[in-house]
Amino acid sequence: MEQETKELRKAGLKVTHPRMRILQIFEDEEAHHLTAEDIYKRLLSHQEDIGLATVYRVLTQFEAAGIVVKHNFEGGQAVYELDRGKHHDHMIDVDSGKVIEFVSEEIERLQHEIAARHGYVIEDHSLVLYVRPKKSHHK
Repeated sequence: MEQETKELRKAGLKVTHPRMRILQIFEDEEAHHLTAEDIYKRLLSHQEDIGLATVYRVLTQFEAAGIVVKHNFEGGQAVYELDRGKHHDHMIDVDSGKVIEFVSEEIERLQHEIAARHGYVIEDHSLVLYVRPKKSHHK
């Protein structure tokens, strides 16, 4: 509880029950990427009386305050993850919708080289690979 309270205050947000609970769900969660519906379902399963509209409102406030990052991956609902400040890229399994995070120093370096070659520096970027599990050859 104390950690969440600190985080909300640092972001300049008043400590309210819905904000505390939603932040806790992100921090307890193994899956880093959650939709508003995922969060709403978890609240319901804990008998929390927090509506879906409130979940969306809190997520928008969290995004504006830099607590979460919102991703609009193609073909799916918006997903949110805590902003831990460390850059990473994403792979989306097109069959299951599962989101896989990865970090590649080589890809980072190449992107900067490509931008520089064209006379630019990268301000920000996002890389999303849409993937499908490899079919194994042995039957």
